[in-house]
Amino acid sequence: MSIKFNFVNNKFDLKKQSLPSRHYFFNETENYIKLLNIGEGIFPKDRVKTYFSLKDSSLVLTTESATKIYSSKKEYGINSFNINLENSNLEFINDELILYKNSKYVQTFRLIFDENSTFFYTDILSKGRSFENFDFTSMLIKNSFYKNKKLEYIEKFDISGKELKNYIFRKNIKNYFFAKIYIKINHIDCFLDILHLEEFESFTYSCNKQIIIASISSDCMSILKKKIDYIWKLYRKQLCKKEFILGKQ
Repeated sequence: MSIKFNFVNNKFDLKKQSLPSRHYFFNETENYIKLLNIGEGIFPKDRVKTYFSLKDSSLVLTTESATKIYSSKKEYGINSFNINLENSNLEFINDELILYKNSKYVQTFRLIFDENSTFFYTDILSKGRSFENFDFTSMLIKNSFYKNKKLEYIEKFDISGKELKNYIFRKNIKNYFFAKIYIKINHIDCFLDILHLEEFESFTYSCNKQIIIASISSDCMSILKKKIDYIWKLYRKQLCKKEFILGKQ
C-alpha cells in the first residue's frame, strides 16, 4: 500500500498509487490533498508508505480522518512518510492517532528540506477509543528532519501503553491528548517571539535553530485542535497567506 507523487512549479504528478491508499486533490485556491485509506484503518501487517517531493511549490496536506490502529497479537502495522522539499512550502495537518487496545504500531517520518523551504507539521496522539485509556501494546515512532541532507533534528519513541499510563499517573497529568508541532519558517526568531507572546511557552529551537518544536496537550480533543489551528493561522499569516479551511469538522 503506497502513494507517491510530486509537485514541480505547483503542477501535480501522481507517480504511484496502490490500493487501499487513496487521495483527493483539490487546487481551487491552493494545492490541497487529503490522504485516505479505503479500509477502516491500519491493520497488523499493513505497510502504508507515502512518498512525495515539492519543488518550487506549495501544498496543504491532511488526512481524511483519524488514523485508527487495530489490535494485534503479534505483527505491527507500519506507516512511513518520506518527504523532500526544494524551495517549497508544506503544511501537513495530521488528524489524531487512535491506537486500539492491544495494538502495535510503527511510524517513521523523514523530511529533507533546503534553506529556502518552509513547513508546518503536526502529529496528535489520543488515549484510544472513548472507553479505552492508552491500552495499546507498543508504539514506535521516529521523526527525523534533514537540512540539505544533514540531520537537524531527530526524536524516537518506543513506549508501551502501560508505561505511558504509569507516567501519567505518577505525574498526575490531567491532559490525555497530546500534539507535537514542527515548524520551519523565515525569520524564525521573530516567529518564536510571537508564539511566546501568545503564551505558547513550550515552543523552542532545534539544536541549530533551524526548526521550532513543541508539545502541547489538552483534556479535550476539540480544544487541542483549536490550539493547533490557531498556531497554523499564525504561521500562514507570517507567510502572508490567507486563512485556509480544510473542509472537515
